[in-house]
Amino acid sequence: MPNHYVTDFLYEEDSYKIRGACFRIWHTFKGVFKEKVTERALKKELEDLGFSVEQQKRIDIYYKGVKVGTYNPDLIVNECILLELKSKEYLTDEDKRQFWYYLRGSDYKLGFLINFGPKNLEIKRRVYDKARQKYLNVGHTDFGVNQRSKSA
Repeated sequence: MPNHYVTDFLYEEDSYKIRGACFRIWHTFKGVFKEKVTERALKKELEDLGFSVEQQKRIDIYYKGVKVGTYNPDLIVNECILLELKSKEYLTDEDKRQFWYYLRGSDYKLGFLINFGPKNLEIKRRVYDKARQKYLNVGHTDFGVNQRSKSA
C-alpha cells in the first residue's frame, strides 16, 4: 500500500508497483538465475503492469564537457526511474557507492538498486534530487551523464 505519511514521496505509486514486481520475480526464481534472466523477467513483469521499460539504454558519460564513456543501466522505467540489478549473495558497500554515482551523474531523480540474492531480496531506493542541487551549488559540475559537450 502506498505510503501516505511522506508528503513528497517521489513516484510513490510507481515505487510501490516496482517493489511488488521485484518480490514476485524473487519469489518465483529465489535468486538462482543469472542477472540477465532476472532482468528480462522483471522487464516483462513491469510491462504487464503498464510501465514503459527500456533495457540497457546507452547513456553517455561526460567529464568537463567531453564524452569519456557510456553507462548502460539495466532498466529505465517510464523514462524517469533507473533500475540497477544484481544477482549475488549480498550487496556490498562498493555496489551501493557505485550505484549512487550512477544516479548522481544521471538526469534521473529516482533509482533502485535491487539484488535478487539466493537468500533474500534487497531493494535500495535512492532519491537524488535535493542532493543534486547541493553538488551543483558547490561547483561539482565536471562529472555528468547525458550532458552535451560545452563546446557543442
